[in-house]
Amino acid sequence: MKIYGLSGKSGTGKSYNAIELCARLKIEAIIDDGLFINGGVIIAGTSAKKQSTKIKAIKTAIFEDEAERQVVRAAIERVAPKSILIIGTSERMVEMIAGRLGLGQPADIEHIHIEDITTPAQRDKARDVREHSGMHVIPAPTFQVRKQFSGYFMDPRRSFRKAKNAQRAEKTVVRPTFSYMGKFEISEKVISDIIGYIVAGTPGAAQLILAASSADADSCLYIRAAINAEWGSKVMRVAEELQKKIIEEVTKMTNFNILGVEIEVRGFREKN
Repeated sequence: MKIYGLSGKSGTGKSYNAIELCARLKIEAIIDDGLFINGGVIIAGTSAKKQSTKIKAIKTAIFEDEAERQVVRAAIERVAPKSILIIGTSERMVEMIAGRLGLGQPADIEHIHIEDITTPAQRDKARDVREHSGMHVIPAPTFQVRKQFSGYFMDPRRSFRKAKNAQRAEKTVVRPTFSYMGKFEISEKVISDIIGYIVAGTPGAAQLILAASSADADSCLYIRAAINAEWGSKVMRVAEELQKKIIEEVTKMTNFNILGVEIEVRGFREKN
């Protein structure tokens, strides 16, 4: 396995530029902030960007936890990529991560510095975004990231690389809990109001009676809605359409990961 290291100070655009670097050097996998990503898919690990403090984030990024380290090592052995990029704030950090994950000796690593692949202006812009917006990049698609970051601000950023066949790589921008800007919460009433709006705009659905949501430990939502259907409507079709719309709209408006939506039709009435 060929090991590469990408190092640079925090906030200089390492994760943002990782996908383009991997495409250029044909690197198959990435180790970034506690995650093992292969082919754009998060295979194993816990994102350091999810931790509540910077200290916990650093410990996660360097795989200090033995159990988590073993899970990621096993995943790397199972997937067996031909090449892997380890991202860190210094060559020493890259080498530490490689050692803990059993990825070879320091002499086996080909080191690349962020200064080698970006301009001063690009690094200044990356620092400005980090310092003033508290935003961090994860080099994986939003649908891959959503489970770990359910309920966080997320923004998919797509980049296009000129090649024989145009390829698109997606990055996800998140604002971690340890950001100085703090975290946010969305009340259950907001979820209920969104569902009420969806019901009002769905043909065959006459009235929302109640909407309730519950979250698991990862803040992933399960939603239950009780409605009255219009006279003469096809109940199963209405329920299926509501399930689809609720998943799409609540996900889009709140960034919560929706585990399931249950629709209960209690009766029939004329639409208001």
